[in-house]
Amino acid sequence: MGSRERMRWLMLVIGMLAMTAGSTFQYGLAYLIPAFRDEGLSLEQTGLLVACPTIGVMCTLIAWGAAADRWGERVVLSTGLGLAGLILLAARSVHGTAVLAVCLALAGAAAASVLASGRLILGWFARHERALAMGLRQSAGPMGLALAAATLPALAAAGTGRPLLFLAVLFLAAATAAFVFVRGPDLPPSAATAAQPASASPYRTPGLWRIHAASALLVIPQFTITTFALVFLTDSRGWAPLTAGHLLAGAQVCGALSRLGAGYWSDRTGSRLRPMRIIAVTTGVGMLALAAAAAAGSSLAVPALLFLGVVAVSSNGLSFTAVAESAGSAWAGRALGIQTTGQNVLTAATPPVLAAAIGAAGFAPSYAVVAAFPLIAAVIVPVAAERTAVAAEAGRADRA
Repeated sequence: MGSRERMRWLMLVIGMLAMTAGSTFQYGLAYLIPAFRDEGLSLEQTGLLVACPTIGVMCTLIAWGAAADRWGERVVLSTGLGLAGLILLAARSVHGTAVLAVCLALAGAAAASVLASGRLILGWFARHERALAMGLRQSAGPMGLALAAATLPALAAAGTGRPLLFLAVLFLAAATAAFVFVRGPDLPPSAATAAQPASASPYRTPGLWRIHAASALLVIPQFTITTFALVFLTDSRGWAPLTAGHLLAGAQVCGALSRLGAGYWSDRTGSRLRPMRIIAVTTGVGMLALAAAAAAGSSLAVPALLFLGVVAVSSNGLSFTAVAESAGSAWAGRALGIQTTGQNVLTAATPPVLAAAIGAAGFAPSYAVVAAFPLIAAVIVPVAAERTAVAAEAGRADRA
């Protein structure tokens, strides 16, 4: 293995470490709810604390993306992750829920640098291997959740100070690795949109906006299943919570692997958006099948639920790769920031809206309504525009 080969896989590993740290913090605070309540906080107060990192993330994603475009990911990752770690160290000694909430929001705002990155994949990996690399990077999200589940409750046995210290050390370790090792190569001519001048905005045409819209719509079924699968199994199917939890944990692992499979599929076919459309259609049909099984009280609802738990999350890496390639190196950071902001908005909105819908109409009608969103996403995905762009890129390569 040559030095460049070792370097690019090192870049991927560091990106995964940064994503794991960010995911462990942003989504793992839910595992500290019992510890927060033991310290005298109400359920409403703990709910606010758990939401604070996501609120912070949404406030700064686009700004971090613009910074990555200007100064590179080494500066952005090391600065953002380092700030997040230092803020969490300070949060261990603050008093009062309001001050702690501010610290968690600020840490989320700093950690958003991870979610606005991705240009390293664009630069270090060729097009025919880029989707798999991005899928590996995105699989670090579920890995962070698994790490949070395995560590935070045990560390919280003596209070919330140790979990916050653990999260701070994780951020600081990732920041150090980014500062020491991350290098951004010049993007090869084969990177998408290489013919665009650096100042040309990719948002002048509708293609990138359509990818953003389709990706955001696909978040709705994903978080419908993630949020309400346990409730469905326990309330509608009569499962024990522990048994249902173990089954869903296995589905989450398979969901992470499905992102790798989707990336491999994309690289082999040379398309990001055609597999994304197929996954969207499959998700919509699967939601309709789940709705029908739930309405009929059929036992087939359980395998349909598990199938969706794997398939609905598989397109994430494809959409991020498509956004980075469509935006080009000069705009990739900002485009990924916009992409993740839109997804986080719908991620935050889906649970309360679906909870109200399920409470009013039940699981089956709510699942049927959710099925419409991935089917609309399938229509929006600009597959034809991607084919044109790939053909033009191949023509430029032949002339070169």
